[in-house]
Amino acid sequence: MPFELLHFRDSEKILKSKKMEKDVQATLGYLDDALYGSIHRRELLSQALDEMEWRHNNETLIILEGRRYRFKGFKKGIAIEASFSAYEFILEGLVRLQIGFDKKKIDSGILLLTSLRSEKSPYKSSRIMVEEDIQNLHPTISLPVSVALFDLGKPLIAEEPENPE
Repeated sequence: MPFELLHFRDSEKILKSKKMEKDVQATLGYLDDALYGSIHRRELLSQALDEMEWRHNNETLIILEGRRYRFKGFKKGIAIEASFSAYEFILEGLVRLQIGFDKKKIDSGILLLTSLRSEKSPYKSSRIMVEEDIQNLHPTISLPVSVALFDLGKPLIAEEPENPE
């Protein structure tokens, strides 16, 4: 499977009640296809979420009024936050989603993260690490949230042709 989707605090039930399960799976699959091996992931993420209609209303993306903070995507009360550069974004992403939840702007969140870790990591899998982090962050982070772990590979960079001189 190109990504692994983990649900916490009944986030799966919320997705089902909003009839969003297939939409979320399709979006995550499309993101995997669009971002795998890419260099400019931030721009491609925004474009892909726009194409999947997660960014059609800029007002719903606002986290705090009067600030530039915005969700990466929003649809039917579900917000998406993401960073594929470092797993440690889990903290910032969860805080952004928690603020939206506490302000009654969202019913649940989806956090997109890289599954890649350092070789020195004591964890056998990113799944175990996410489960422990979500548990350890409670009660500070209490929203229903789904976490999608992606392995997007290393960026594919075209090699320069050799100059025969």
